[in-house]
Amino acid sequence: MPGFVPLSLDTPVSAIADAAGLRWDKKFRDGMEKLGLSTAGDLVEHFPHRHEDRSHFDHFPDHPQETPVCLHGLVTDTQTRFVRGKGRRFTEVAVEPPGGSILGNRIACRWFNMPYMSRVFAAGQEVVLYGRPKMSGRRLVMDHPEYEILDESGDDLDAHMGRIIPIYPLASGVGQKALRTLVHRALESLVDAELPDRLPLDAGPFPLARAEAIRTVHYPPDFSRLEPARRFLALEEFTLQQAILLRRRREREDRGGRSHAGPGELLESFLTSLPFEPTGAQRRVIEEVRRDLSAPSPMVRLLQGDVGAGKTLVAAAAILLVVEAGHDAALMAPTQILAEQHFATFSRWFEPLGVTVRLRTGAKEAGGDMPLFDLAGSRGRSGSLVVGTHALLSGKEPFENGLGLAVIDEQHKFGVSQRQALIDQGDAPDLLVMTATPIPRTLTLSFYGDLDVSLLDELPPGRGKIVTGIRLTSQTRDAAQFVAAQVSEGRQAYIVYPLIEESEKTGAGAVTKEFSTWKELLPGIELVLLHGRMTSDEKDAAMETFRSGRAQVLVSTTVIEVGVDVPNANLMLIYNAERFGLAQLHQLRGRIGRGAHKSYCILLCDPGNGDARERLAILEKTRDGFRIAEEDLRQRGPGDVLGTQQSGLPDLRFVDFLGDTALVQEARSVAEKILAREGV
Repeated sequence: MPGFVPLSLDTPVSAIADAAGLRWDKKFRDGMEKLGLSTAGDLVEHFPHRHEDRSHFDHFPDHPQETPVCLHGLVTDTQTRFVRGKGRRFTEVAVEPPGGSILGNRIACRWFNMPYMSRVFAAGQEVVLYGRPKMSGRRLVMDHPEYEILDESGDDLDAHMGRIIPIYPLASGVGQKALRTLVHRALESLVDAELPDRLPLDAGPFPLARAEAIRTVHYPPDFSRLEPARRFLALEEFTLQQAILLRRRREREDRGGRSHAGPGELLESFLTSLPFEPTGAQRRVIEEVRRDLSAPSPMVRLLQGDVGAGKTLVAAAAILLVVEAGHDAALMAPTQILAEQHFATFSRWFEPLGVTVRLRTGAKEAGGDMPLFDLAGSRGRSGSLVVGTHALLSGKEPFENGLGLAVIDEQHKFGVSQRQALIDQGDAPDLLVMTATPIPRTLTLSFYGDLDVSLLDELPPGRGKIVTGIRLTSQTRDAAQFVAAQVSEGRQAYIVYPLIEESEKTGAGAVTKEFSTWKELLPGIELVLLHGRMTSDEKDAAMETFRSGRAQVLVSTTVIEVGVDVPNANLMLIYNAERFGLAQLHQLRGRIGRGAHKSYCILLCDPGNGDARERLAILEKTRDGFRIAEEDLRQRGPGDVLGTQQSGLPDLRFVDFLGDTALVQEARSVAEKILAREGV
């Protein structure tokens, strides 16, 4: 093609843009930087998020449709219009089929509060539109469709029309057509030798070469070839990630450490003093942890347990073994509420044993007045426990006996660097990370494959039954009557909202506004408000008022998701439940059913969201957090389930394949073969 320049993976994008005749101004450059695209190699690994078949287009619709359509049309008119009675204006562009509309099928495309769109379109332009047709009055419209204005001049028409073409993730200042031109140029100018295979051929067999897979993912000859190519690149990506995890594990084992386990007399005293019998799962996991603590290499163990499965008891056992061996232990929690809950629990458990427990958060310090525990027959004194929040990362906490164990609760709330900052305060301490959010098996293998995993898959007896139901937010008065009835029987209730303050964009309930509404709906009942913007003292006062029973209803945001244990609370209303993931709803529901009373969790959904009941139905059927986590993964995909990536691993481009158990296991197998070849 004219302007062709031979490329290497390191060729700057600016050089490709110059050859293509694209304007390289500051706005475009900033957008490319935001996308992380600076070289030809970056371009070819910037994969499409969908494709459009422009070898033929959908027919212009004559009725609304639930699924988007891709249309090729001609602009016949553009004008600025106003929403009657609201003073809002919008740009409307009339589009018809390129040869004219024999049947009268036209569509109006509308962009609200974007006045500059009136300057983008002009009559006579040829356009491609992608959006969902709907009715507005008697007219068929598309609101804010994706669009592309076609220009038959130029040398890169093959990049944009007449075939299946890629649609890429964009950033401000970078248009779809310009970015596609750059990627197409890079693909055309790079030889296959510049895109070598990353997986050794003898670790296969593999269905594709890497160069072929990359080219196919951008421009598939037909849709049947697209998924195998994406799956191969996902396998490559997952394999390289698994190799990183396996190397981490081997390096940690090679570094070695020391045993941090005492003989267990203190642990036995603790277990026999409990007013209940630990579950079989708890005893099994305690033995797994005990073996790790006794080994000469550092323990790095992930403890997964459903809400109420008893992870804290396992953590206590690990801490007592380490303390008995003469070392200090630290337990880090993500919130002050949870840290204080743990401080109260461990103080109650450990005081009779003579073990010092201290609290350190950003707001307060407490404890430390107890004498250090002296184990009968031992030569030295025992260690102690400090419970805290991120304040433990300051390095100011003196571990006089050396940090032997770091326990991190709700580990997904911390980044990998924060976990490491706590570990670095000791000499190869053991690490126990805990989560009450069940993680599907494929995600555990993909992101925690360097950790040993323990699973608490048994709930203690005596937990109250929880009945879960789905209702509408329009039924709030009925819900208020139910709250009043439960309070009259001596119980307490949580009312949870997704937001602190109102937002015009979401239309979801806000706790600060609705608190006043609930005070009117529940006269004679004491309510207390709790949310994340309150000061630490305000949160403490609110929680103490509720825990003590002086308030019967706590109106809150999701700040209560972890660390709140009020056995008398047996009712939870969750507003705009459709805005939460299944796993988070399950976590919230875990705040009730902690006593012997029958409990109720009511998920209230927006009446306009017809799909909510179907999506949330599994919560009515089961309390099994792992079943719920798998369904969450199926519904929302791994990207949303994972949230912020906290593993310290490279970002994945093909996260949608993380639900493919066979592919993840194959990646693990290939990674093990690679490391065996390296002698690692």
